[in-house]
Amino acid sequence: MSSTHPSTDDRHEPGQYEIRLKGHLDQRWATWFDGLGLSRETDGTTIIHGLIADQAALHGLLQKVRDTGLPLVSVTCVERDTVEIPGGEPQQGEPFSLR
Repeated sequence: MSSTHPSTDDRHEPGQYEIRLKGHLDQRWATWFDGLGLSRETDGTTIIHGLIADQAALHGLLQKVRDTGLPLVSVTCVERDTVEIPGGEPQQGEPFSLR
């Protein structure tokens, strides 16, 4: 029987994520999200995207998302080789981590 749960090793590896919120955040919020990319979409959503260090950092980021007051639409882990960041530029840089 196969498991649909990620292995415990996956929790400790960086991953590319896209977090979609209902509503628009100004670009100034990128600083609050430690430099992760922010894209304001024409459908009225904001996508926060970038490399996140591990599951602990993802949960910390989701707490920050909660604090914006905007409804969470989706959280998607995307393949590193197929990441297409809005705006056409590949996402690079250090993984997001809680300090």
